Amino acid sequence: MQIVFVRHGETAWNASRRFQGQSNVPLSARGRAQAAAVALALRGDSFSHAYTSDLERARETAQTIAAARTLDVTSDARLREFDFGQWEGLTWPEIVARWPQFDGRLPVQARAYEPAGGERFEQVVERVRSFLDELRSGAASDRVLVVTHAGALHAAMEALAPEGFDPLGMVFSTASITRLAMDGDRARIISLNDVSHLDSTT
Repeated sequence: MQIVFVRHGETAWNASRRFQGQSNVPLSARGRAQAAAVALALRGDSFSHAYTSDLERARETAQTIAAARTLDVTSDARLREFDFGQWEGLTWPEIVARWPQFDGRLPVQARAYEPAGGERFEQVVERVRSFLDELRSGAASDRVLVVTHAGALHAAMEALAPEGFDPLGMVFSTASITRLAMDGDRARIISLNDVSHLDSTT
């Protein structure tokens, strides 16, 4: 099985570096252009199934990819971004100002997140692993599209533990493509955070 992970296109909150979490922020015009670029980049791929987070920015990205294909897209809430609770809508400096115990940590250190009223990383990993376990119980020869969020991508990498992956400081860019090959319970990275299909306008 090959799993092709896509992070959704950009939103206005991405551009302003605000934590979106499960707030239902739509794609921006740039994000829609990015989704179209992903669709073009994947035009040669044949997918047996497509899955997406049920949040609007991921669903629209997935639907853009699927539009030129006879491919149904299944929404699954387990692929949602972190629930960031009271952090949602805030930038990292605003979060640190309100919760100074996070001063000195980096905004990409998902394992250190303890958002007030939200999820811990271990909880995100648990729900993403549940999705992946079901996915891997299907046909081994399938190529599957999964459109999701940066936090869920980190959780997927934690759950699958592909060889050679160093999660420290890893950033998944908007509209990036990451390919994993599955051989039983083992995962191998084919490409990681590929943004070569995006140009300066997207």
